[in-house]
Amino acid sequence: MNTTIKAIFFDLGNTLRILHKIPEHQEAGKREFARLAGTHLSPDEFLEMIDDRYEGYRKWCFRTQREATEAELFTKWLLPEYDRDHVLKHAVDMAFQYRQCSGKRLVVPNGQQVIDTLHKRGYRLGIISNLITSEEVPDWLEESGMGRYFDPVLLSCVCGLRKPGVEIFHLAARQAGLPEEQIAFVGDNINRDIPGSKAAGYGVNVLFTNPETLSRKPMTDFNRPDAVIFRFSQLLELCPGVPDVNVEFAAYENK
Repeated sequence: MNTTIKAIFFDLGNTLRILHKIPEHQEAGKREFARLAGTHLSPDEFLEMIDDRYEGYRKWCFRTQREATEAELFTKWLLPEYDRDHVLKHAVDMAFQYRQCSGKRLVVPNGQQVIDTLHKRGYRLGIISNLITSEEVPDWLEESGMGRYFDPVLLSCVCGLRKPGVEIFHLAARQAGLPEEQIAFVGDNINRDIPGSKAAGYGVNVLFTNPETLSRKPMTDFNRPDAVIFRFSQLLELCPGVPDVNVEFAAYENK
């Protein structure tokens, strides 16, 4: 099937960037997170407390399809009993360090080359990501030199919307000035990324995963992608150049 596609938007976590659990990086993040909060708890105790509270916040996110700003996240959900002025002062930095506690995020193998090639092939590129920190991605895009490739960049904690709600997908399309049917979306989560982009009317929905994960996730009409890729570089086979995307699901299942 050939579909007219002028833009490709990407999820970030475990799609464009992969989480690597690096103990020394995680330990440094925990120490800095606890220091910024001014807690009397040890870094491990503090992180355990935050993780427990974050689960309550996540339930609210899933129910409302909304995302809080860093300030609201920490003053309302994670550290409501701590000094409000201190929390507000450090909320952005604490959100960043909280994410470092789970590991370091690095560009997917061959990611920069694939993005550069897709850009040269004429596709407009964008990012739609559920994220609790507003500065991490802009800083990464600037430092890596990849910022020139992506417009729009929608982060849930900035726009207040999150996947799988359709509103964030519609907002990205409006910012790009394109109809949804001319946009492809690439994500790793079959129960969040794919249903959201499909419901929003995106023209092509691509799942980036691995065979083991895919085998544990039954497909239905609700979450069935148009294509499955197991290597990021397969996007170059899928997207030969504007305005084409060659969606042949079976061709990608076993590669």
